[in-house]
Amino acid sequence: MKRELFKQLVAWKNKPNRKPLLLQGARQVGKTYLINQFGKDEYKQFVSLNFEREPQLKTLFEGSLSAEQIIENIELFIGAKIDPQNALIFFDEIQVVPEVITSLKYFNEQKPEYNIIAAGSLLGVSVGKDRSFPVGKVNFMTLYPMSFSEYLIAFEEELLVNKLNTIDKIEPLPELLHDKLISYLKKYLFLGGMPEVIQSYKENGDIGLVREIQNEILESYKRDFSKYTDKSQAIKTSEVWNSIPNQLAKENKKFKYNDVSKNARSSLYESTIEWLKNAGLIYIVNNISAPKLPLSGYADRSKFKIYMMDTGLLVAMLNISSEIVLSSDLFSEYNGAFIENFVASELIVYGEKELYYWSSRSDAEVDYILQTDSNIIPLEVKSGSSTNIKSLRSYAGKYNPQIVLRTSPRNLIRSEDFINVPLYLIPLINRIAKGEID
Repeated sequence: MKRELFKQLVAWKNKPNRKPLLLQGARQVGKTYLINQFGKDEYKQFVSLNFEREPQLKTLFEGSLSAEQIIENIELFIGAKIDPQNALIFFDEIQVVPEVITSLKYFNEQKPEYNIIAAGSLLGVSVGKDRSFPVGKVNFMTLYPMSFSEYLIAFEEELLVNKLNTIDKIEPLPELLHDKLISYLKKYLFLGGMPEVIQSYKENGDIGLVREIQNEILESYKRDFSKYTDKSQAIKTSEVWNSIPNQLAKENKKFKYNDVSKNARSSLYESTIEWLKNAGLIYIVNNISAPKLPLSGYADRSKFKIYMMDTGLLVAMLNISSEIVLSSDLFSEYNGAFIENFVASELIVYGEKELYYWSSRSDAEVDYILQTDSNIIPLEVKSGSSTNIKSLRSYAGKYNPQIVLRTSPRNLIRSEDFINVPLYLIPLINRIAKGEID
């Protein structure tokens, strides 16, 4: 299956000042598959070392971490010379062996001509534990679950994706295309973007099998809680993780510690939430007191929402039946939780580093406040066809933004300073905010 990150990998390969690449991302988002495809398509020689599957590979990094010595050890292990100009060396699941992470520094300093990619499922919570991290010595990329565009391409709709990517005017799409995309989106909300899930559904069309795979993925995450934390921390991590679906099912989705366990306090669970964030399993949306630059300077980090990195896993944790996929109910189920979660995921995939929302002292709340260059843009999320934009108008009355955005199942429409962006066009929001589209 095609991934948009492939193009960035090619660009990395061709950089004159290329450093070893560290590919981050949660477990089972497709890191290994992507690098295997990249290595075989773009290089004459591909050397892959998986430190979780083959624990004995650790011995290649014992003793000296000299890049020359490590290359020699690998060559002796595979029984072949490695051509630095035409080979890709892939270190997979490197969180298992901290010495591999440290070695990236020496590859950058001593053997920069070698093409090195390292990946790991829990790098955000593993690096720096036992060894110093190679700050400034590596390039970074992050792989997320498959976006809606990648999902469409997986189902042979690349022509449609190309059409969406070349929109240059704010005007409605033909209703036939709009309805088709909304239909695809309903199914995507249920399936989510985990590659194994999408591949299984594409090959078998079996919703029951999809749910089995989703539950297996969720179980693998729970095993990681125990594997990479002590017993006490693992219990707290499970408590926070298990509370997220019910937190999102509330009308007010602000995270409450009391919904994790009775008499819970922030001091007890703050590090747990940070662990889940660093593991790539959740996205945090912080409240801001005022929409001023930089947004991070006005964040109230005691008020926040937590979304899961994949709507399909959220559906599985809530045990939503497949029948809902065939109706429009999934958009509004659980107070629009799936739509808000979907939008958070798409915003992150398409470049938002941090997410923020705004609320007034009254009932007004805008779901996302976006910062693009020197512009601050409010974005409200609607799961239904309602045209009510009371919160947006309340915000606009206070702060007078250039434009106000809503994303909903409705078509692409503009009315003076207001633009409705259909849910399947979240990537368009950045271009609108930058003024690239009339």
